[in-house]
Amino acid sequence: MREIVFDTETTGLDPRRGDRLIEIGCIEIVNRIPTGREFHRYINPERDVPAEAEAVHGLSTQFLLDKPLFADVAQEFLDFIAGDTLVAHNAVFDIGFLNAELERWGHPTTISMSRVVDTLQLARRKHPAGPNSLDALCKRYGIDNSKRIKHGALMDSLLLADVYVELLGERQASLVLGGERASAARDATVGATALRGPRPVPLAARLTDEMIAAHRAFVETLGPKAIWKRYFAPDEAT
Repeated sequence: MREIVFDTETTGLDPRRGDRLIEIGCIEIVNRIPTGREFHRYINPERDVPAEAEAVHGLSTQFLLDKPLFADVAQEFLDFIAGDTLVAHNAVFDIGFLNAELERWGHPTTISMSRVVDTLQLARRKHPAGPNSLDALCKRYGIDNSKRIKHGALMDSLLLADVYVELLGERQASLVLGGERASAARDATVGATALRGPRPVPLAARLTDEMIAAHRAFVETLGPKAIWKRYFAPDEAT
């Protein structure tokens, strides 16, 4: 199952008031495991980046001047996400900006929320008392976010992929690796046992006669239909 975990950075909070997309970061996961395939682009918003927005993500107007326009990367982005499920934190915000840019570009299709998993909604259902920011969820699940000095679309997508697996209660990567290692360990153990063969001298019994007699006496107190009597030898059953 292919999914795309993504995040965006913008010049502000409302595309209807002229705020624009300035960064898109996506990572591909298959069966909840990152494959290493990424899509990451900075975008020239064709407007100034307000100081308060720059303080959040560190992307300045000057830095973005020579970056491509959304129209220059839109098709590449759409090809990368294809028709697969999208995963985002507070997805309404990100999808709103993407659809505004697609509309501005003149693309006939918008991204439907029906194909989107919102990890913020998952977190609110699982942890109703919060907090449920990405940083808070990383702390809750022991995910290292020490490199996240400022918001960044690609970094946040990588962190969100780990958070997403935790919110679903799955540790697919660990289970797969564990399964392979466990299988190898079992194979090695079976092989070693086959090479050793039977013990030349059986191990001594760990139960004493007194312990066996005490157990039998206890079973007798359980009545004639006690299931433990089925495990007595024929000459021991009463």
